[in-house]
Amino acid sequence: MNAKFFVGQIVEHNRFGYRGVVFGVDAEFGLSEEWYEEMARSRPPKDRPWYHVLVDGALHSTYVAERHLEASEDLSQINHPGLGEYFDRFDGARYHTIIRAQ
Repeated sequence: MNAKFFVGQIVEHNRFGYRGVVFGVDAEFGLSEEWYEEMARSRPPKDRPWYHVLVDGALHSTYVAERHLEASEDLSQINHPGLGEYFDRFDGARYHTIIRAQ
């Protein structure tokens, strides 16, 4: 997979302007056809990476095609109640995932 962004990276949606942190990466579109028809109005390619993003200042997450994201220049911390489910620290530039014992 040639994903442009990585888990823990702070990104920005280039159409809607919100910031967030990537908490999952799919090599290609991984939700239902119904979701795509309803939500992906600009019809981004399904065969490119898609990202699960915790939205800054919100309670929800979103699922975004790679072409709609860019690395955020604003590296201030993300405000989202779900951060602790995926990340255990922020180093000033990115979030680090929780390492769980096997």
